[in-house]
Amino acid sequence: MKAYVAGVGMTRFEKPETREWQYWDMVREAGGAALADAGVSYPDVEQVPVGYCFQPSTAGQRAAYELGLTGVPVYNVNNNCATGATALMLARQLVEDGACDCALALGFEKMRRGALGEGAGGGDFATSPVARHYGIMAARHGFEATPPTAQIFGDAAREHMERYGTTEAQLAAVAAKNHRHSAHNPYAQFRDVYDVAGVLASRTVHRPLTKLQCSPTSDGAAAAVVVSERFAEERSLTGLVEIAGQAMATDTEESFASGSCVDVVGQPMSRRAARQAYDRAGIGIEDVDVIELHDCFSVNELLTYEALGMCAPGESGKLVESGATTYGGRWVVNPSGGLISKGHPLGATGLAQTAELVWQLRGEAGERQVPGARTGLAHNIGLGGAAVVTVLRAA
Repeated sequence: MKAYVAGVGMTRFEKPETREWQYWDMVREAGGAALADAGVSYPDVEQVPVGYCFQPSTAGQRAAYELGLTGVPVYNVNNNCATGATALMLARQLVEDGACDCALALGFEKMRRGALGEGAGGGDFATSPVARHYGIMAARHGFEATPPTAQIFGDAAREHMERYGTTEAQLAAVAAKNHRHSAHNPYAQFRDVYDVAGVLASRTVHRPLTKLQCSPTSDGAAAAVVVSERFAEERSLTGLVEIAGQAMATDTEESFASGSCVDVVGQPMSRRAARQAYDRAGIGIEDVDVIELHDCFSVNELLTYEALGMCAPGESGKLVESGATTYGGRWVVNPSGGLISKGHPLGATGLAQTAELVWQLRGEAGERQVPGARTGLAHNIGLGGAAVVTVLRAA
């Protein structure tokens, strides 16, 4: 049974502690928008996967109750930065497997200001779920007094530069592109435009990554209504976007055997998930028009180009520099501004990617519209690890 995204919604992503709202307020706004977009009401919903990382158990129920008290199952999902896409994947599986005809995937986060991961576990990484990942990093690069997540991705950037000759300007070109794209996104946390020189001039977080190459902490929510073909036909729903292929991969021995941060931060599992998603959708990367990928740091966009098969290993810096991943190029990558500029409330990120792609494939993205977009790809990754790749197709 096919599954379709029938409606999407999201809040604007905000800097933490700048808006007086709670996570349930965010979900009321985003979830209500998704239901209205689909043309259904909450009593039509039969299953509700809810993704978040920084709230207590059953916060999903507290949030979903703002939309209705109908007694339907609510599942609390936590898969680090891949949480939103994981909630979407559960909704899709429930519909495809015939467990329900209408599921609502929700994702939200209310975060604290400051670098993500700073002081995690009280500084005791021995008991952290990512202790093995940071151990690989420390064995090769040492451990510096910089935010841990920026450090592990920054060390991956150093390796890529040493191995392939990737330049700081190429890394900065990723951020400059995404900041430029976000200028047209009313949902983005940041809408200022920077050129490569401006990105490089911002404060260094962990060499070679500067502040404008790092995704911020954010508050916000996003949602997607997923329905069966039967449900859509019975309700005469319009604006459907098919989930044509989707796959999740987690770490294998390949992530750790090389001792490389490029592998530890997830390039192998992104590559594995992409291949599986392509196979299920019956397409290749050459068939994709628009991409929302997980640019938590500028280097991860380059690593993901290679994992998705957009270029050969080591060629990603040249690819972004060539203009192939912006308007007028082969693909438009992160028309929303990506995590770097749109923001990164962990539980909402994957679903916000879905919202952007649905708008693009319907031709509803306004000034961000990718001309003629018919096939989209979302890539959402979480350190620790999970990578979800979703292929969406205009119905």
